[in-house]
Amino acid sequence: MENSKTVLVTGANGHLGNNLVRALLERGHRVRASVRDRSDSRKSGHLPTADIELVSLDVRDGKQFEAAAAGIDTLFHVAATYKNYTANAAEVEDMVRDSIEGARSAMLAAARAGVRRVVLTSSAVTVPMVETGGRATTEEDWRTDFSSPYHRAKTLAEQEAWKLAKEHGLDLVTVLPGAILGPGFVRGTPSTDVVESIMLGAYRMGAPDANFPAVDIRDVVSGHLLAAESGATGRFLIVNDVLPSLFELARVMHSIDPSVPAAPRIFPAFATGMGPLLDWLNHKTLGTPRTAGPEFIAAIKGKAWTMSNARAKRELGWRQQFPLEQSLADTMATIRGLRSAAKAPQARALEVS
Repeated sequence: MENSKTVLVTGANGHLGNNLVRALLERGHRVRASVRDRSDSRKSGHLPTADIELVSLDVRDGKQFEAAAAGIDTLFHVAATYKNYTANAAEVEDMVRDSIEGARSAMLAAARAGVRRVVLTSSAVTVPMVETGGRATTEEDWRTDFSSPYHRAKTLAEQEAWKLAKEHGLDLVTVLPGAILGPGFVRGTPSTDVVESIMLGAYRMGAPDANFPAVDIRDVVSGHLLAAESGATGRFLIVNDVLPSLFELARVMHSIDPSVPAAPRIFPAFATGMGPLLDWLNHKTLGTPRTAGPEFIAAIKGKAWTMSNARAKRELGWRQQFPLEQSLADTMATIRGLRSAAKAPQARALEVS
Protein backbone atom coordinates (compact mmCIF):
# COMPACT_ATOMS: atom_id res chain seq x y z
CA MET A 1 0.00 0.00 0.00
CA GLU A 2 2.77 2.40 -0.93
CA ASN A 3 0.18 4.71 -2.58
CA SER A 4 -3.30 5.63 -1.39
CA LYS A 5 -5.65 2.69 -1.70
CA THR A 6 -9.25 1.85 -0.94
CA VAL A 7 -9.38 -0.69 1.85
CA LEU A 8 -12.10 -2.57 3.68
CA VAL A 9 -11.73 -3.34 7.39
CA THR A 10 -14.27 -5.79 8.80
CA GLY A 11 -15.01 -5.79 12.52
CA ALA A 12 -14.04 -2.13 12.68
CA ASN A 13 -15.58 -1.63 16.11
CA GLY A 14 -13.30 -4.14 17.88
CA HIS A 15 -10.00 -3.47 19.62
CA LEU A 16 -7.92 -4.25 16.54
CA GLY A 17 -10.38 -2.96 13.95
CA ASN A 18 -10.75 0.44 15.61
CA ASN A 19 -6.99 0.97 15.87
CA LEU A 20 -6.33 -0.36 12.37
CA VAL A 21 -8.92 1.97 10.83
CA ARG A 22 -7.25 4.99 12.44
CA ALA A 23 -3.77 3.90 11.34
CA LEU A 24 -4.94 3.44 7.75
CA LEU A 25 -6.51 6.90 7.73
CA GLU A 26 -3.25 8.38 9.02
CA ARG A 27 -1.47 6.77 6.06
CA GLY A 28 -3.84 8.46 3.64
CA HIS A 29 -5.95 5.48 2.58
CA ARG A 30 -9.64 5.56 1.79
CA VAL A 31 -11.27 3.35 4.40
CA ARG A 32 -14.51 1.42 4.18
CA ALA A 33 -15.25 -0.01 7.60
CA SER A 34 -17.86 -2.61 8.47
CA VAL A 35 -19.81 -3.30 11.65
CA ARG A 36 -22.75 -5.64 12.07
CA ASP A 37 -25.23 -2.74 12.24
CA ARG A 38 -24.04 0.76 11.41
CA SER A 39 -27.22 2.29 12.90
CA ASP A 40 -26.30 0.96 16.34
CA SER A 41 -24.29 3.71 18.01
CA ARG A 42 -22.89 1.16 20.46
CA LYS A 43 -21.12 -0.42 17.49
CA SER A 44 -19.97 2.69 15.69
CA GLY A 45 -20.11 5.65 18.10
CA HIS A 46 -16.37 5.53 18.84
CA LEU A 47 -15.29 5.31 15.19
CA PRO A 48 -14.16 8.34 13.13
CA THR A 49 -17.35 8.16 11.07
CA ALA A 50 -16.77 11.50 9.34
CA ASP A 51 -13.60 10.15 7.73
CA ILE A 52 -14.70 6.65 6.70
CA GLU A 53 -17.39 4.91 4.69
CA LEU A 54 -19.27 2.91 7.30
CA VAL A 55 -21.25 -0.12 6.13
CA SER A 56 -23.33 -2.80 7.81
CA LEU A 57 -22.07 -6.34 7.29
CA ASP A 58 -22.99 -9.75 8.62
CA VAL A 59 -19.81 -11.63 7.76
CA ARG A 60 -21.78 -14.85 7.20
CA ASP A 61 -23.78 -13.18 4.39
CA GLY A 62 -21.90 -13.78 1.15
CA LYS A 63 -23.91 -11.31 -0.96
CA GLN A 64 -23.54 -8.57 1.65
CA PHE A 65 -19.82 -9.25 1.82
CA GLU A 66 -19.43 -9.12 -1.95
CA ALA A 67 -21.15 -5.72 -2.05
CA ALA A 68 -18.89 -4.43 0.75
CA ALA A 69 -15.79 -5.63 -1.14
CA ALA A 70 -16.69 -3.94 -4.45
CA GLY A 71 -13.97 -1.54 -5.58
CA ILE A 72 -11.61 -2.53 -2.78
CA ASP A 73 -7.84 -2.87 -3.29
CA THR A 74 -6.99 -4.51 0.06
CA LEU A 75 -9.30 -6.41 2.39
CA PHE A 76 -8.46 -6.65 6.08
CA HIS A 77 -10.71 -9.37 7.45
CA VAL A 78 -10.50 -8.69 11.17
CA ALA A 79 -14.02 -9.54 12.36
CA ALA A 80 -14.39 -12.54 14.66
CA THR A 81 -16.01 -13.62 17.90
CA TYR A 82 -13.46 -14.09 20.69
CA LYS A 83 -14.36 -16.01 23.87
CA ASN A 84 -12.38 -18.25 26.21
CA TYR A 85 -15.47 -18.72 28.36
CA THR A 86 -18.74 -19.77 26.75
CA ALA A 87 -21.94 -20.06 28.76
CA ASN A 88 -23.76 -22.55 26.52
CA ALA A 89 -23.66 -24.56 23.31
CA ALA A 90 -25.38 -21.81 21.33
CA GLU A 91 -22.54 -19.39 22.10
CA VAL A 92 -20.03 -22.00 20.95
CA GLU A 93 -21.89 -22.60 17.70
CA ASP A 94 -22.18 -18.87 16.95
CA MET A 95 -18.47 -18.30 17.57
CA VAL A 96 -17.39 -21.19 15.36
CA ARG A 97 -19.79 -20.22 12.58
CA ASP A 98 -18.75 -16.55 12.70
CA SER A 99 -15.13 -17.56 12.24
CA ILE A 100 -15.43 -20.25 9.57
CA GLU A 101 -18.32 -18.83 7.55
CA GLY A 102 -16.86 -15.34 7.89
CA ALA A 103 -13.52 -16.48 6.45
CA ARG A 104 -15.30 -18.31 3.64
CA SER A 105 -17.44 -15.27 2.79
CA ALA A 106 -14.38 -13.00 2.87
CA MET A 107 -12.38 -15.12 0.48
CA LEU A 108 -15.21 -15.69 -1.98
CA ALA A 109 -16.16 -12.01 -1.93
CA ALA A 110 -12.52 -11.06 -2.57
CA ALA A 111 -12.37 -13.46 -5.52
CA ARG A 112 -15.58 -12.14 -7.08
CA ALA A 113 -14.74 -8.48 -6.46
CA GLY A 114 -11.16 -8.79 -7.76
CA VAL A 115 -9.55 -7.67 -4.50
CA ARG A 116 -5.80 -7.49 -5.00
CA ARG A 117 -4.65 -8.55 -1.52
CA VAL A 118 -6.33 -10.11 1.50
CA VAL A 119 -4.92 -9.75 5.01
CA LEU A 120 -6.73 -12.13 7.33
CA THR A 121 -6.43 -11.79 11.09
CA SER A 122 -5.99 -15.26 12.49
CA SER A 123 -4.50 -15.92 15.93
CA ALA A 124 -1.45 -17.31 17.67
CA VAL A 125 -3.79 -19.96 19.12
CA THR A 126 -3.76 -21.69 15.72
CA VAL A 127 -0.18 -22.70 16.54
CA PRO A 128 -0.06 -25.55 19.08
CA MET A 129 1.04 -25.30 22.67
CA VAL A 130 3.59 -27.90 23.75
CA GLU A 131 4.35 -29.74 26.95
CA THR A 132 6.21 -27.48 29.37
CA GLY A 133 9.88 -27.47 28.37
CA GLY A 134 9.06 -28.70 24.85
CA ARG A 135 10.29 -27.53 21.46
CA ALA A 136 9.68 -24.10 19.98
CA THR A 137 6.80 -23.97 17.51
CA THR A 138 6.63 -21.94 14.29
CA GLU A 139 4.11 -20.85 11.67
CA GLU A 140 4.57 -24.23 10.00
CA ASP A 141 2.83 -25.91 12.95
CA TRP A 142 -0.95 -26.17 13.15
CA ARG A 143 -3.07 -26.79 16.23
CA THR A 144 -4.75 -30.20 16.32
CA ASP A 145 -6.10 -30.02 19.88
CA PHE A 146 -9.57 -28.55 19.60
CA SER A 147 -10.52 -28.78 23.28
CA SER A 148 -11.20 -25.03 23.29
CA PRO A 149 -13.99 -23.87 20.94
CA TYR A 150 -12.14 -20.62 20.24
CA HIS A 151 -8.97 -22.48 19.28
CA ARG A 152 -11.01 -24.71 16.98
CA ALA A 153 -12.83 -21.77 15.43
CA LYS A 154 -9.71 -19.79 14.58
CA THR A 155 -7.74 -22.78 13.28
CA LEU A 156 -10.47 -24.11 11.01
CA ALA A 157 -11.26 -20.60 9.76
CA GLU A 158 -7.68 -19.90 8.73
CA GLN A 159 -7.36 -23.31 7.09
CA GLU A 160 -10.55 -22.63 5.14
CA ALA A 161 -9.12 -19.30 3.99
CA TRP A 162 -5.92 -20.91 2.73
CA LYS A 163 -7.88 -23.60 0.90
CA LEU A 164 -10.01 -21.01 -0.90
CA ALA A 165 -7.01 -18.78 -1.63
CA LYS A 166 -5.40 -21.70 -3.45
CA GLU A 167 -8.58 -22.59 -5.32
CA HIS A 168 -9.23 -19.01 -6.49
CA GLY A 169 -5.66 -17.75 -6.89
CA LEU A 170 -6.02 -15.10 -4.18
CA ASP A 171 -3.10 -13.13 -2.77
CA LEU A 172 -3.48 -13.96 0.93
CA VAL A 173 -1.36 -13.29 3.98
CA THR A 174 -2.42 -14.18 7.53
CA VAL A 175 -1.43 -12.39 10.72
CA LEU A 176 -1.36 -14.42 13.94
CA PRO A 177 -1.38 -12.02 16.91
CA GLY A 178 -1.08 -13.15 20.49
CA ALA A 179 -3.21 -11.82 23.36
CA ILE A 180 -3.73 -8.18 22.42
CA LEU A 181 -3.22 -5.57 25.15
CA GLY A 182 -2.84 -1.81 25.07
CA PRO A 183 -5.19 1.16 24.58
CA GLY A 184 -7.98 1.88 22.12
CA PHE A 185 -10.74 -0.54 23.19
CA VAL A 186 -14.23 0.43 24.30
CA ARG A 187 -15.23 -2.89 25.84
CA GLY A 188 -13.24 -5.71 27.39
CA THR A 189 -11.87 -8.65 25.43
CA PRO A 190 -10.79 -12.03 26.83
CA SER A 191 -7.21 -10.70 26.69
CA THR A 192 -7.88 -7.44 28.53
CA ASP A 193 -10.22 -9.33 30.90
CA VAL A 194 -7.16 -11.16 32.26
CA VAL A 195 -5.62 -7.80 33.15
CA GLU A 196 -8.87 -6.56 34.70
CA SER A 197 -9.18 -9.73 36.77
CA ILE A 198 -5.67 -9.29 38.14
CA MET A 199 -6.46 -5.66 38.93
CA LEU A 200 -9.48 -6.80 40.95
CA GLY A 201 -7.42 -9.32 42.93
CA ALA A 202 -7.91 -12.60 41.10
CA TYR A 203 -4.27 -13.60 41.74
CA ARG A 204 -4.05 -12.35 45.32
CA MET A 205 -3.50 -15.95 46.52
CA GLY A 206 -1.35 -17.05 43.59
CA ALA A 207 -1.08 -17.25 39.80
CA PRO A 208 -1.82 -20.24 37.57
CA ASP A 209 1.18 -22.13 36.20
CA ALA A 210 0.86 -20.80 32.65
CA ASN A 211 2.35 -18.21 30.32
CA PHE A 212 0.65 -15.48 28.31
CA PRO A 213 1.42 -14.69 24.62
CA ALA A 214 1.12 -10.93 25.06
CA VAL A 215 1.47 -8.28 22.35
CA ASP A 216 0.57 -4.60 22.18
CA ILE A 217 -2.22 -3.40 19.89
CA ARG A 218 0.10 -0.86 18.26
CA ASP A 219 2.56 -3.61 17.37
CA VAL A 220 -0.29 -5.73 15.99
CA VAL A 221 -1.46 -2.85 13.80
CA SER A 222 2.12 -2.42 12.58
CA GLY A 223 2.21 -6.13 11.69
CA HIS A 224 -0.98 -5.82 9.65
CA LEU A 225 0.28 -2.79 7.75
CA LEU A 226 3.58 -4.49 6.95
CA ALA A 227 1.76 -7.65 5.87
CA ALA A 228 -0.40 -5.61 3.49
CA GLU A 229 2.42 -3.51 2.07
CA SER A 230 4.96 -6.28 1.54
CA GLY A 231 4.97 -8.93 -1.13
CA ALA A 232 5.26 -11.61 1.51
CA THR A 233 2.79 -14.43 1.77
CA GLY A 234 2.15 -17.13 4.32
CA ARG A 235 1.57 -16.91 8.06
CA PHE A 236 3.18 -14.43 10.47
CA LEU A 237 3.18 -14.67 14.25
CA ILE A 238 3.00 -11.25 15.92
CA VAL A 239 3.89 -11.73 19.58
CA ASN A 240 6.26 -10.13 22.07
CA ASP A 241 9.92 -11.09 22.11
CA VAL A 242 9.37 -12.76 25.50
CA LEU A 243 6.09 -14.43 26.51
CA PRO A 244 5.62 -13.74 30.23
CA SER A 245 4.14 -16.08 32.78
CA LEU A 246 0.89 -15.04 34.43
CA PHE A 247 2.89 -14.71 37.65
CA GLU A 248 5.22 -12.21 35.93
CA LEU A 249 2.24 -10.38 34.48
CA ALA A 250 0.78 -9.79 37.95
CA ARG A 251 4.14 -8.72 39.38
CA VAL A 252 4.69 -6.17 36.59
CA MET A 253 1.19 -4.80 37.13
CA HIS A 254 1.92 -4.44 40.85
CA SER A 255 5.12 -2.53 40.06
CA ILE A 256 3.10 -0.15 37.87
CA ASP A 257 0.38 0.28 40.50
CA PRO A 258 1.05 -1.03 44.02
CA SER A 259 -2.70 -1.17 44.70
CA VAL A 260 -2.88 -4.15 42.33
CA PRO A 261 -2.22 -7.31 44.38
CA ALA A 262 0.98 -9.07 43.31
CA ALA A 263 0.72 -12.83 43.00
CA PRO A 264 2.66 -14.21 46.00
CA ARG A 265 3.31 -17.59 44.39
CA ILE A 266 2.75 -19.81 41.37
CA PHE A 267 0.19 -22.51 42.05
CA PRO A 268 1.44 -26.07 41.45
CA ALA A 269 0.67 -27.46 38.01
CA PHE A 270 -1.96 -29.90 39.29
CA ALA A 271 -4.02 -26.94 40.56
CA THR A 272 -4.58 -25.66 37.01
CA GLY A 273 -7.53 -28.00 36.72
CA MET A 274 -9.27 -25.96 39.42
CA GLY A 275 -9.17 -22.92 37.14
CA PRO A 276 -12.90 -22.88 36.24
CA LEU A 277 -13.89 -23.11 39.91
CA LEU A 278 -11.51 -20.30 40.91
CA ASP A 279 -12.70 -18.27 37.95
CA TRP A 280 -16.32 -18.67 39.12
CA LEU A 281 -15.43 -17.80 42.73
CA ASN A 282 -13.54 -14.68 41.69
CA HIS A 283 -16.44 -13.65 39.48
CA LYS A 284 -18.92 -14.04 42.34
CA THR A 285 -16.81 -12.47 45.08
CA LEU A 286 -14.72 -9.86 43.24
CA GLY A 287 -16.82 -9.13 40.17
CA THR A 288 -14.08 -10.27 37.78
CA PRO A 289 -14.94 -11.12 34.16
CA ARG A 290 -15.26 -14.82 33.34
CA THR A 291 -11.99 -15.80 31.66
CA ALA A 292 -11.50 -19.56 31.95
CA GLY A 293 -14.05 -22.14 30.94
CA PRO A 294 -13.34 -25.86 31.44
CA GLU A 295 -12.60 -26.40 27.74
CA PHE A 296 -10.02 -23.62 27.72
CA ILE A 297 -8.35 -24.97 30.87
CA ALA A 298 -8.21 -28.46 29.34
CA ALA A 299 -6.44 -26.99 26.31
CA ILE A 300 -3.68 -25.21 28.27
CA LYS A 301 -3.14 -27.51 31.27
CA GLY A 302 0.49 -28.64 31.49
CA LYS A 303 1.40 -26.79 28.30
CA ALA A 304 3.13 -23.58 27.29
CA TRP A 305 3.26 -21.14 24.40
CA THR A 306 6.69 -21.40 22.75
CA MET A 307 6.28 -19.58 19.44
CA SER A 308 8.49 -16.68 18.37
CA ASN A 309 8.22 -13.65 16.10
CA ALA A 310 11.38 -14.54 14.15
CA ARG A 311 9.67 -14.92 10.76
CA ALA A 312 7.87 -11.57 11.05
CA LYS A 313 11.18 -9.89 11.87
CA ARG A 314 12.99 -11.63 9.05
CA GLU A 315 10.45 -11.27 6.23
CA LEU A 316 8.30 -8.27 7.19
CA GLY A 317 10.89 -6.18 9.02
CA TRP A 318 8.53 -6.10 12.01
CA ARG A 319 9.85 -5.30 15.50
CA GLN A 320 8.25 -5.17 18.93
CA GLN A 321 8.15 -1.45 19.74
CA PHE A 322 6.08 -1.40 22.93
CA PRO A 323 7.45 -3.06 26.07
CA LEU A 324 5.16 -5.10 28.28
CA GLU A 325 5.27 -2.46 31.03
CA GLN A 326 3.90 0.28 28.77
CA SER A 327 1.31 -2.02 27.24
CA LEU A 328 0.04 -3.09 30.66
CA ALA A 329 0.01 0.47 32.01
CA ASP A 330 -2.05 1.64 29.02
CA THR A 331 -4.41 -1.34 29.32
CA MET A 332 -4.94 -0.68 33.02
CA ALA A 333 -5.61 3.02 32.40
CA THR A 334 -8.18 2.18 29.73
CA ILE A 335 -9.93 -0.32 31.99
CA ARG A 336 -10.13 2.23 34.79
CA GLY A 337 -11.62 4.76 32.40
CA LEU A 338 -14.25 2.32 31.18
CA ARG A 339 -15.16 1.29 34.72
CA SER A 340 -15.50 4.93 35.79
CA ALA A 341 -17.68 5.70 32.77
CA ALA A 342 -19.89 2.70 33.55
CA LYS A 343 -20.40 3.92 37.14
CA ALA A 344 -21.14 7.52 36.14
CA PRO A 345 -24.77 6.97 35.02
CA GLN A 346 -25.47 5.16 38.31
CA ALA A 347 -24.07 8.13 40.27
CA ARG A 348 -26.21 10.57 38.25
CA ALA A 349 -29.29 8.43 38.86
CA LEU A 350 -28.65 8.55 42.60
CA GLU A 351 -28.31 12.33 42.52
CA VAL A 352 -31.64 12.69 40.68
CA SER A 353 -33.43 10.36 43.07
